[in-house]
Amino acid sequence: MTERGRRGLDKYLIAHDMGTSSNKASLFTTDGRLIKSCTVSYDVHFFQKNCAEQDPLDWWNAVCTATRKIVEGICPADILGISFSSQMQACVIVDPKGNVLRPAMIWADLRAEVQARQLVERVGEERMYELNGHRASASYSIEKLMWIRDNEPELYGQTYKMLLAKDYIICRLTGRFVTDYSEASGTDAFDLRRLEWSREILDAAEIEEEKMPELHASTDVIGQMLPEAAAALGIAPETKVVCGGGDGPCSALGAGSIEKGQMFLSFGTSAWIAGTSDEVFLDKDKTLICFGHVIPGKYMPCGTMQAAGSSYSYIKKALCREEERRAEKEGTSVYDILNRLVMRSPAGAKGLVFLPYMLGERSPRWNPDTSGSFLGIKMEHEKCDYVRAVLEGVAMNLDLILSAHREHAHVEELMLTGGGAKGNVVAQILSDVLGVTLHRLDHVETATSVAAAVIAGVGVGAFRDFSVIRQFVKPELTFHPDTHNREAYVRQKTLFEEGYRCLRAYYELESRFGL
Repeated sequence: MTERGRRGLDKYLIAHDMGTSSNKASLFTTDGRLIKSCTVSYDVHFFQKNCAEQDPLDWWNAVCTATRKIVEGICPADILGISFSSQMQACVIVDPKGNVLRPAMIWADLRAEVQARQLVERVGEERMYELNGHRASASYSIEKLMWIRDNEPELYGQTYKMLLAKDYIICRLTGRFVTDYSEASGTDAFDLRRLEWSREILDAAEIEEEKMPELHASTDVIGQMLPEAAAALGIAPETKVVCGGGDGPCSALGAGSIEKGQMFLSFGTSAWIAGTSDEVFLDKDKTLICFGHVIPGKYMPCGTMQAAGSSYSYIKKALCREEERRAEKEGTSVYDILNRLVMRSPAGAKGLVFLPYMLGERSPRWNPDTSGSFLGIKMEHEKCDYVRAVLEGVAMNLDLILSAHREHAHVEELMLTGGGAKGNVVAQILSDVLGVTLHRLDHVETATSVAAAVIAGVGVGAFRDFSVIRQFVKPELTFHPDTHNREAYVRQKTLFEEGYRCLRAYYELESRFGL
């Protein structure tokens, strides 16, 4: 059969990966082939140090534009469903008609610190963690809604529902106000074990449960499209809208982590080590957090650090302008040049230690007042040592996260995904420092898009179960830890931990000075 003839028989799924800076729409066939993708960017408005907002209408316009682009030439009747992977922890308030009442406060917005402290005082730190698998934090949605109530009471009074990012799009598509368990578990107001809104937390937050969206599994079909929404996207009204999930839990599915004990490392701007569990998974030091999985009945224990790939980007910008100019002249990636530079420095970077706390830190420190540091600087250190120390510092921070996972599981191998994992040098350093075998997947940058497509397929009945993920992603290359570097990294890990301990008082002083 010709390619054209085969395509006439194809059925399609639309996946939207709604990130912080852009929406990526992808068109997949039900046998796992990526046909076309389109990315549309939008802005983030940062202001007053800790505020970060986006216009939900920008998300909607990006979804419409990208969808129209990828379905050109496709028979609308052959598109079975549409679903989403989305940035988490947003707070979008809407009226009964779904109209947005103010810009969305996104995950990076940390202005609700007073409200987070109130939840700790009223519920207790341990109880919050026990109920929803997360600490109280200004980054979560319920604290943001509390802030709106306290600071914009007129808008709060007009609020019919609080929605998350993808759920606003679903509302525009179907007229329904819903979210899924994975997104709900990123609000700080969800009872993980009961899979319902936590009355205890909402009472302490003084938020009416009626303002929270209706809860669903990620694979639930929310409905068909409203005619005007279908026209805006350029697809048929009969196309089914499947709930989808948060980008963190979607990354688990996209990495093939669908059964208990299957773990992965996602290395991008931030980085996390996570896995799949049959039960809520909490650790004694609260290093990890736990989300509802996009796979019904399962959970995703996770430790996320703030500045992984962004630390590498920082050192590139700060020290490597020469390499950037050379890359531009040669028409190559600057990171290819930096990776060769890293290889000129030995394991351990001649004793140079980097603490990768450029944006404060979540796991394993849970300290917003940290800052990045180079320790042990000597006259012998060169540019190559600084760049290598950055990658090793990120890896040593991830090693602490992995240690928390090892309280519950024996871990000898991890799937590796994320855009920052494309380079072999980075992957090898991660393998050496963590002491595990890493299996890098073939589509490291599309894990969440693939997950959204699989969720859509399971939801509309095109796939029997989530094992179909193996049609979409496969291991590409394996990295084994180099035992010759073990001694150097044992030493560096000791210095890394002691460096953080010694600097804690300094971080407190920095915070007191408002720096």
